[in-house]
Amino acid sequence: MSAARDSGPQPGLTVNRALLLGALQGPAELLPVSSSAHLSLVPWFAGWRFDTLRPASQKDFEVALHAGTAAGMLIGQGRASGAELRRVDLSRSAAIGLAAAVPALVGLVLERPIEERFGGPRTIAASLVAGAAAMLLADRRPQDRSGWELGPADGLALGVAQAAALFPGISRTGATVAAARSRRFSRAEANALSRTVALPVVAGAAALRLRRRRRGDRTPAVRRGMAAGGIAAVISTLASQRLVPLLDRGRPWPYAAYRLALAGAIVAKLRRGA
Repeated sequence: MSAARDSGPQPGLTVNRALLLGALQGPAELLPVSSSAHLSLVPWFAGWRFDTLRPASQKDFEVALHAGTAAGMLIGQGRASGAELRRVDLSRSAAIGLAAAVPALVGLVLERPIEERFGGPRTIAASLVAGAAAMLLADRRPQDRSGWELGPADGLALGVAQAAALFPGISRTGATVAAARSRRFSRAEANALSRTVALPVVAGAAALRLRRRRRGDRTPAVRRGMAAGGIAAVISTLASQRLVPLLDRGRPWPYAAYRLALAGAIVAKLRRGA
């Protein structure tokens, strides 16, 4: 597809659309609802025809959103994550290292095949349902462990959860909180651990994507969309930090219900299309 279609009179990616997706990115990353699902589904439901963009241009825009999210998390969660990291000892260091190493290794090998094969609406709907079930089942576990008890086995479980979030529709927050709750950490501790282990992975993934795309041939329309979306993602990620106390106290069923409703909307649209 020629570059002219990227910058045509009615491009799939406009500044307003980029701003909206960037505004959604922050809360969707923090809440257990899957930012990757929303990034795919909002244009699909709205009929924005992002297929008029070259795949490289779509990827550049996604990179900008991830970079904005990483910057917002570094600013907004830096102090809290620093406090968590000050509690480190050998066991805790090994746990945090495993929680970051597992998704990094899996992402290097499988990220592109997963994006190419499992990014469609049907797969996202299935992932939304599976994630909702995992959150609800894990929350039935006792809450008899504190963050001081974090060990390598816990880090491995958190790492596997973050690797599973490579599949669109599997929320990183939802997966890691479910993993921590399945290990019997309290809700507040599970959410704190989720944010602690997510920060290096989100930042590292953004850096890797930026390195891969640094030589991309971007049209003016794509550059404007990247700038607008990235700035909106930073702002929305910072603003979303106000939701942290709600997450720490709350039960997962409202988010599970939302995920199931969204999956139902996908199925309904697919049936109408069929």
